[in-house]
Amino acid sequence: MKTFYDIQQFLKKYGTIIYMGDRAADLEVMEEEIRELYQAQLIDPKDYQTAILLLRQEARLLKEKN
Repeated sequence: MKTFYDIQQFLKKYGTIIYMGDRAADLEVMEEEIRELYQAQLIDPKDYQTAILLLRQEARLLKEKN
């Protein structure tokens, strides 16, 4: 995973499609979904860390842009 799109595709494998029309809200919900998948032991720790870091980076960039 290297981009926001990659995380969307990763979540799609688990039947999760997130599009709320608000990028910041999408990022928050995606982070929560990733966290739940990790807690349920459905994803590897490395995938969890990578996805969380990417989502937080996207959120920071979005905040700086506004």
